[in-house]
Amino acid sequence: MAVVGIGGVGSWAAEALARSGVGEISLFDLDDVCITNTNRQVHAIDGAVGKAKVDEMTARIRAINPACKVHPVADFVTRETMAEYITEQLDAVIDCIDSVAAKAALIAWCKRRKIQIVTTGGAGGQVDPTQIQVADLNKTFNDPLAAKVRSTLRRDYNFSRTPGRSYSVPCVFSTEQLRYPKPDGSVCQAKGFVGEGVKLDCAGGFGAVMMVTASFGMAAAARTIDKLVAGARRPAERTGKAG
Repeated sequence: MAVVGIGGVGSWAAEALARSGVGEISLFDLDDVCITNTNRQVHAIDGAVGKAKVDEMTARIRAINPACKVHPVADFVTRETMAEYITEQLDAVIDCIDSVAAKAALIAWCKRRKIQIVTTGGAGGQVDPTQIQVADLNKTFNDPLAAKVRSTLRRDYNFSRTPGRSYSVPCVFSTEQLRYPKPDGSVCQAKGFVGEGVKLDCAGGFGAVMMVTASFGMAAAARTIDKLVAGARRPAERTGKAG
């Protein structure tokens, strides 16, 4: 199983997989832990700043479950690196990337190779984890990141343009109205104060809280495990066998 993007969402998804007994996990991210990650990323603790996120997450998973095989990859998964990293040997992929281009490329790659994938929308600018849902990627709303990914999939990868038609890609998203940052440090619900591609950072980007980002990650891990368990049950049901 792979988690792509070990940040505010992906680090919690990886933690959930480890604590759920997943036996082999690949972690992909090129970033180092930053002090500004402390409010939302599970590996951002004292002594970790400046170290590779995948290495810190690997150490944490091994401390949780020493039997788990963890493969840290200090690189970004992009269209150019996809063939090397995302192979048919993976049972499932959890996509926690915040780049639209890379996110769309990963989804298209997995779909064409029949690799199970669960994707995540934007977790910034929100404060209420109770508004998080899971729906097909083509049926989400109130999520600008998911909307941009859909547009890219339709334009570059020939995904259906029919509204509401299932892509068979579960997406974790929130129905909450986004709170956009203003230059004076306050927030509002008008997008006009920010540019395109606002990220979770300290340079004028969306704010984020752990209660939301962690809940995104937990929901993604839960749906991934549900899909794998359901897939494992079907062959047994067809043969009349249990277990």
